[in-house]
Amino acid sequence: MKTLLTGLKPSGDLHIGNYLGTGLPDWKKWTGEYSCIFFIPDLHSLTEEFEPGDKTEQILRVAAAILALGIDPDKCIFFRQADVLEHTNLMWIFNCITSMGQLERMTQYKDKVARKIENNNAGLFTYPVLQAADILLYEPDVVPVGIDQKQHIELTRDIAVKFNNRFGQTFKLPEPQFSDFKKVMSLTDPESKMSKSHGEKSYIALHDEPEVIMEKMKKAVTDEVGLKNLYDLANYFIPGFDAKQYTDQNAKFKEDLAVAIADHFADFRKKRLELLAHPENIIQILQKGAEKARAIANPKLIEAWKKIGLIG
Repeated sequence: MKTLLTGLKPSGDLHIGNYLGTGLPDWKKWTGEYSCIFFIPDLHSLTEEFEPGDKTEQILRVAAAILALGIDPDKCIFFRQADVLEHTNLMWIFNCITSMGQLERMTQYKDKVARKIENNNAGLFTYPVLQAADILLYEPDVVPVGIDQKQHIELTRDIAVKFNNRFGQTFKLPEPQFSDFKKVMSLTDPESKMSKSHGEKSYIALHDEPEVIMEKMKKAVTDEVGLKNLYDLANYFIPGFDAKQYTDQNAKFKEDLAVAIADHFADFRKKRLELLAHPENIIQILQKGAEKARAIANPKLIEAWKKIGLIG
């Protein structure tokens, strides 16, 4: 059975853009098709502005969301990144063979610099190297990612090739797998990708109650670009959707789409609340998953140490 690895950053509550763009609907199915490794890259989330008092809650909420979507921790390895120190150890090794030029070419970093964000920290610059370590430690065959991560997967493969060529065959080259749903756009600014940074009315969170979804949908932009975005969502959430049924009936269309999305996540909302009522159980699941992850990551790190001469 091939190995699949993917992660979901704890930077706030999940919305339908995260859900569709990262292939979350398929995670449960994948556990029957692959040897699956799912993780929460909490160290990556430190590159953004955050309050220490909120970080644990963010991790618990994204873990609860993943579990509420039907992921069985007994059928996969599910852990949080910070519990497996091998990730940052291997990252340092990779840092030392990755050129500044490679990182300077990363589009996501250049976009953030262009927006002149206040917290332009070194982590933003080097996090693709940590991402490479996250992946290569576990030798996955397949890495599902959003289309905006394509360049980072290419860098991961470049780092693996450079290490293997210099020190001997060590790391497997992973293949990216992209969601069929390439990108979900903002409800209020359909020229931009759906993001929490655009305000609460711009996205639909997976846990939003039906009345909240309806209110957000009513205010969604329906110009040509906006309507295409909503039609894309309808094609996923409304079985047998036919746009012709709603010609000149945008209000009715948006109401039906809001109901369909709310119904789709009804079980999720219930299970999520049940899980969050017992955070100690979530922590225990992540800790058990980390033990399984370390059993794979530690031997691979030691192999890398031997190849570069840190140990004999």
